[in-house]
Amino acid sequence: MLKYASLFSQLLKLFDRSAFHKSVRELKAEYYAKGFSSWDQFTAMLFCQLAQAKSLREICGGLACCMGKLAHLGMSRAPNKSTLSYANAHRPWGLFQKMFFHLLAKCQEISPSKKFRFKNKLLSLDATVIELCIKLFPWAKFRSTKGAVKLHLLLDHDGYLPTFAHISAGNVHEVRIARILKLPKGSIIVADRGYTDYELFRKWHNEGVYFVIRMKRNSRFGIIEHREVPSDRNIIMDNIVMLTGYYAHKAYPYPLRHVVVYDAQNDEEIVLVTNQMEFVATTIAAIYKDRWQIEIFFKTLKQNLKVKTFVGTSENALMIQIWTALIAMLLIKYMQFKSKFGWSTSNLVALLRWNLFSYRDLWAWLDAPFETPPMEPEPEQLSLDLMVIGQHLN
Repeated sequence: MLKYASLFSQLLKLFDRSAFHKSVRELKAEYYAKGFSSWDQFTAMLFCQLAQAKSLREICGGLACCMGKLAHLGMSRAPNKSTLSYANAHRPWGLFQKMFFHLLAKCQEISPSKKFRFKNKLLSLDATVIELCIKLFPWAKFRSTKGAVKLHLLLDHDGYLPTFAHISAGNVHEVRIARILKLPKGSIIVADRGYTDYELFRKWHNEGVYFVIRMKRNSRFGIIEHREVPSDRNIIMDNIVMLTGYYAHKAYPYPLRHVVVYDAQNDEEIVLVTNQMEFVATTIAAIYKDRWQIEIFFKTLKQNLKVKTFVGTSENALMIQIWTALIAMLLIKYMQFKSKFGWSTSNLVALLRWNLFSYRDLWAWLDAPFETPPMEPEPEQLSLDLMVIGQHLN
């Protein structure tokens, strides 16, 4: 008798089935559905990400090979290609978005705190372009010969978890999405120079949000106060300034802090602008340096999960696959938080792919992946003395 379900089944237990079915009813995801449930679709698309399936054929074939193990996943049978393709094209992608935020809440409960001592919530904001073939995705026109969508992401530095994601057309500017964000009062948001927008700065300032942004080269300002800089650090300049451009000053009429940092690795000066006046300049520099974590997140997402090739060409299918990739990233983060082994993301994704249908305790496997699993003792059988039985029969 098996003591544990498969690793894949144990991962699926992190999702509340009652909350899932409630979302299905709210979104009417199974309107006119016959046989193939939304849970089956969710499981199949998550299998696509964790097993690195490259096509609908690989998803359906991979699940069909494990037919005897699907009952533990809540599936009755493996889907057909046409059935899964139709579901991805027509069922609302919002169901996958809801499951993302459901799992995010669980990850936040066990996520480690940021490495900085200040209590303010630290967030990074950035976007990445996901290139598409214009012939296969004509609805995602980006340039004359290219298609693309853009993934906008807000990364919480407590555990480096994505707390906001928005998928837009490739030509949508990052600032447009930044304007719709609702950030907690007292939080610090860090971004690259692409988010330089003085009206956006004023909005954040009035909402009690601090920002650390890399300044554009053509920005004009006047120095109000020179601050002393540490002699043994990479801080070149620390000033209080006012914007002097007519429209810039009109959009943001408040003092700003202007910090210049020397980047020895790239042999360049990084000019930062912030409305945080209390932190020392080295902390401001360290905050901007930690923004690199969102770049690492994008790189990890593209290298380890299926967001560069797609199993469907409709807009709905693409949205489902990207949201499923983000869910898979949260699963990986959750396992890293719980494990004592110290996994790298690439190793965890690779070994999990090879062991998805292994019958082992998931959490014990995460702590000791290379140990031989304990042998299950076989039940003792009664020994029958045939001679004694024969005597009784006589």
